[in-house]
Amino acid sequence: MDNDAIDPSSQISPDNDLSLIKEITKVDDELSKLRSLLLGVEPAKLNHFYELLDNPQIRPEDISRLLPEAVILRSQQDKQLITAMISIVEEAIQVSVQQDENILSEAFFPVIIPASRKAIASLLDEMMQSLNQTLEHSFSWESLQWRLEAKRTGKSFAEIVLLRTLVYRVEQIFLIHKNTGLLLRHLVANQVTSQDPDLVVAMLTAIQDFIKDSFSVQKTDQLQSLHFGELRIWITEGPQALLAATIRGNPPQELRLGLQTAIEKIHLKLSREMKDFAGDAEPFQVCQPYLESCLISQYKSASKKSYKYAWTFLGIVAIACGVWSFFAVREQLRWRAYLQELNSQPGIVVTDTKQQFGKYFISGLRDPLAPDPHTLLQQTKLNPQTIVSHWQSYLSLEPQLMIKRVNKLLQPPPTASLKIDQNGVLYAVGSAPRQWILATRKSWSVIPGLTQFQDQDLVESELKELALYQSQIERAIIFFPEGSQEIIPSELSKLNNLALAVKKLLAVAKYLEKDVFIQIIGHTNTTGTESRNAQLSEGRSQRVLSYLSSQGISTSQLQVLGVSSSQPLQPELTDEGKKFNRRVSFKVIIMRVDRSK
Repeated sequence: MDNDAIDPSSQISPDNDLSLIKEITKVDDELSKLRSLLLGVEPAKLNHFYELLDNPQIRPEDISRLLPEAVILRSQQDKQLITAMISIVEEAIQVSVQQDENILSEAFFPVIIPASRKAIASLLDEMMQSLNQTLEHSFSWESLQWRLEAKRTGKSFAEIVLLRTLVYRVEQIFLIHKNTGLLLRHLVANQVTSQDPDLVVAMLTAIQDFIKDSFSVQKTDQLQSLHFGELRIWITEGPQALLAATIRGNPPQELRLGLQTAIEKIHLKLSREMKDFAGDAEPFQVCQPYLESCLISQYKSASKKSYKYAWTFLGIVAIACGVWSFFAVREQLRWRAYLQELNSQPGIVVTDTKQQFGKYFISGLRDPLAPDPHTLLQQTKLNPQTIVSHWQSYLSLEPQLMIKRVNKLLQPPPTASLKIDQNGVLYAVGSAPRQWILATRKSWSVIPGLTQFQDQDLVESELKELALYQSQIERAIIFFPEGSQEIIPSELSKLNNLALAVKKLLAVAKYLEKDVFIQIIGHTNTTGTESRNAQLSEGRSQRVLSYLSSQGISTSQLQVLGVSSSQPLQPELTDEGKKFNRRVSFKVIIMRVDRSK
């Protein structure tokens, strides 16, 4: 071993051990003092606490008794313990709500519900008071005087009401640093116009300095109030700051006490910041609640429970709203009924509707044959002045309007009827003049929506007339006396009617382009010889032919026949039967003319 090494035996001695123990004890004492300073706990308690922690036989119950005291002692030092516990408490509440939200709601229910009910009742009461006061100031006799005053002075009505009902109102609050005269905070009440607050503070400081310099006052004295018209400025002094309040009206002395309380609270909270103030006013934002508590006002008002004007106004409004709602709903129902009626009409298509500026606007398409919308409007009892309509014309293919259009264009006779099926086929039934039928066969195709014209069931009315005249002629019988060819005078009227019927028959047949032949058939009874009866029957037919010829009827379409007694009308058992067989009958033969030859 090196000779320069230290011998351990040479370093250990009683004196050395004693000094070492003293140094260690001194260090422990200093550490104990440091712990007490950091934690704010008395050394005896702290040592006792550490002894309990170092004791392996300590029970959890013993520590639990010390923990509340330790938490209280630690929370008295600063807010670090509270800050550390915020996140833990928030997370615990969140977990509790996620597990069972009813636990917290049941815990807060006894507090929140009464507080909410009280707040709502207070809010409604304040609202009714405000409404009643507004109405009282708007409809009372005083309000008329105030309106005249507002017109005379040039001020607004609201400003006059404020002046006449205001007891006092704190409009602005200035927190001013005492040593520097700088503005720390400034608050303004609602609906109050303010000037530059720094300029106002400078003027107040200048006034105060002027008074101190110009008059024999002590340096420690301060300006307490200024009064100019309806405006007052109250200044409340604190050790390091001033609180200036601009007040309109006549404030009570209790207000000064409130200002003094506010400045005291501000000094208590921000004393160090005021001492160290170097121009930064940011730390003084925390005094905002104290300053806001000074912005108070008081107005003249009626009894708190007197809501006469409010209830009267609300009743009038309710009645007006009810009447308006009734007429508005009725108008809407009529408007909807009108639209429904329009949409149900064939040939009317509503494309757009809207309501604007108290009027109804409607536009769409309308067939000229559709019902008139103005006529439908009269049925709904709507005011025509509130309806603005715009209709564009179009042709509807609905069957109701198509048949109406067909009847208007074709104008069928009363004896004919028209109908249209879903395929656009036009059917004509009944009877109609030949000329109308021919014209319809040419013109139906130009009508929109028609695809075909069927007239198989349509009879020419001239054919019916022709058949009627034919039947009338063939029923005619001209009687003759026994063995004579002379016409009995009583039969002349029959011949006249017969001549008219023949003329009409020939005219209709010519119009229909038909050939007509009329056979004049002479008859006799069985009395006499056959040759005599043959001559007699032919002579009788010739006699009728001569009469018809004398009436202007062409004989080219008349044919004379004598059939003697071969076609008896009745059996000749009596003289009456023989009389009916002495006659002339007629047979009409109608043939269609062939124009192709």
